Amino acid sequence: MPVKVLIVDDSGFFRHRIEEMLSDDPRMEVVGTAVNGREAVEKVKQLRPDVVTMDVEMPQMNGIEAVRIIMREAPTNVLMLSSLTHEGARVTLQALEAGAADYLPKDIRAWMDKGSNVRSQLIDRLVALGRSRRFQRSSVFERDFPGKAKPGTTMVFRPDDPEPPSRRTATPARTTMAKPARSSVSGGLSTRRERPVPAPTAAPATAREVSGPATTPAARVRFPDCKLVVIAASTGGPAALQKVLTALPANFPYPILLVQHMPKTFTQVFAERLNQQCHISVKEAEDGDRLQPGRALLAPGGLQMIIDSKQTDRVRILPGDERLTYKPSADVTYASAAKTYGAKVLGITLTGMGADGCDGSRLLKQAGSTQWAQNRESCTIYGMPQAVINAGLADAILDLDDIGPLLAGRGSR
Repeated sequence: MPVKVLIVDDSGFFRHRIEEMLSDDPRMEVVGTAVNGREAVEKVKQLRPDVVTMDVEMPQMNGIEAVRIIMREAPTNVLMLSSLTHEGARVTLQALEAGAADYLPKDIRAWMDKGSNVRSQLIDRLVALGRSRRFQRSSVFERDFPGKAKPGTTMVFRPDDPEPPSRRTATPARTTMAKPARSSVSGGLSTRRERPVPAPTAAPATAREVSGPATTPAARVRFPDCKLVVIAASTGGPAALQKVLTALPANFPYPILLVQHMPKTFTQVFAERLNQQCHISVKEAEDGDRLQPGRALLAPGGLQMIIDSKQTDRVRILPGDERLTYKPSADVTYASAAKTYGAKVLGITLTGMGADGCDGSRLLKQAGSTQWAQNRESCTIYGMPQAVINAGLADAILDLDDIGPLLAGRGSR
């Protein structure tokens, strides 16, 4: 069945452009449009779309307030459309706080250019979100309480969905992947500009498929002998990273590298927001920043973050290879960590579309490192973790609720 989409925007141009982009894709069905947040709330209840595209600034009721009401009264995955400005990044994070699942930059030049990749980005996100049955009903970022751990993501299921996922064991399909080709520019990874394998979102989840491979009980997880923690995420990552990082104490004994797929302006605002909320310090990484216990460095959007091969307690921020799809890329940072720290790395792959991080995870595994992957049940989009799990690279498959406490307590001994 096609993914049912509700388009919400006060701009006639954008409503028409989005509908035009979706009209010739058999996976998409536009079930309605709305011109403000108030109308959006009513149409979500009436039409029950699988996913909503939501503008931010609209008359009568803005997109952020509409998201709050939708997540409270008729939980539905929402894709925000916002500008690439600093203010656009700020309000987008507010929308994610309100419960939106993902966002797409609203650069009018790209949306007018029929040769741009905006259409494929939009459809890929809508397909993934429309087929996901996980909704973030309440705010995951509590405000005005810096330095305190905040409540996490609340996942809810529509009344007419199959039963919520259990922890039954399911046998994942094994993915055969070629050994990555060497490249000096990309840290030992293939630079082929192939689209990530869309297997995780290729078909609607059935009741049997909703549950992924068995989740590892937290009590059975032993914390590895490591010197560095590297965490990667994409769609759903801001909420997941917030939940994990706010659980860590100020004296967390390891440096942390973070890779979240975001544009440049967004990573700066996101790092500042996390720094206000966490006991540890968080900053957008700059070239030459030092790796320090209790500090997380977030890879800047549009660039790549690696560990300096000459000064291994520092990071380098580089343009990276133009042929790589993701900037920043989990594969690049994972590969650099594997090369520099070998077995002394804990890699953690969280929710996200695609398979970024899988090739890098293979290099980490070959170096003897430990890897955790988020379980299907707690992911917004079970793409990146599934790629790692299906490749046989995950040492533990963990619920999001368990990852922060395991890090904070450094596992059972």
